[in-house]
Amino acid sequence: MTDHQDVALDWMNGDGEARPPADLRPEVPHPARMYDYYLGGKDNFPADRAAAEQVLALGPLVRISALANRAFLQRAVRHLAEQGIRQFLDIGTGIPSAGNTHETAQQVTPSARVAYLDNDPIVLVHGRALLAGAARGSVSVLQADLREPKAILADPGVRELLDLDQPVALLLFAILHFVDEADDPYAIVRTLVDALPSGSYLAISHATGDFSTPEEAGRGPAIYKNATAQLTMRSREQVLRFFDGLELQEPGLVTAPQWRPDRAAQPTDSQVAIWAGVARKP
Repeated sequence: MTDHQDVALDWMNGDGEARPPADLRPEVPHPARMYDYYLGGKDNFPADRAAAEQVLALGPLVRISALANRAFLQRAVRHLAEQGIRQFLDIGTGIPSAGNTHETAQQVTPSARVAYLDNDPIVLVHGRALLAGAARGSVSVLQADLREPKAILADPGVRELLDLDQPVALLLFAILHFVDEADDPYAIVRTLVDALPSGSYLAISHATGDFSTPEEAGRGPAIYKNATAQLTMRSREQVLRFFDGLELQEPGLVTAPQWRPDRAAQPTDSQVAIWAGVARKP
């Protein structure tokens, strides 16, 4: 496996200037690195793998759900690009892997612009290294925290890349379940959506315990208590609230594999523990 401490210390920015060492906190499990492990990636530490294995031990649907979420991202981004969206604000992007937002969008529209935002230093290190050869001005990787929506909207990097007076796709894939109720996730989403013009879109995927017993539903969050972010699973009704005032696109809020599938239905599709939906701002 790559030595991430060395990567963080040695990585140079696009201007050839050394960046300060990133505090990767390898001893503390991080949701982005755990998710990378679920997907079969190698950008994770022993603490991430140990915590992820505890989650995977809960049942085969954990990895199936992670893969389904990734596939939903690609289908949703492709759909949005086909609707004419040229700007994407992807918050909580996670560890880069094949089929990222910019790769998917730019297959439809080469000029699509994507701002990736994440609060994990390892995401920034790998994201910027991955994008070193990308066309300047089309993609950026920025450090930000979803819990500070006003700071995101005012971020110079976001403002430089995206024109917030033109339609934007706000992508919140597998991130809102790491925002506690105390941080008012509904207000966070409203703040971001209110700042976007008519014709913008909101895409969300969110973990749920709807298909588990209360005891089973509590096991995943219990494991994440030792991670850098806590897991708050929400019901379909709770996730639906994030789309208040928006035009939910067909087929509505469904499990991730059931959102405009591009493959034959599988027996587990209706039980994948991820709600997924895309809505348009009128």
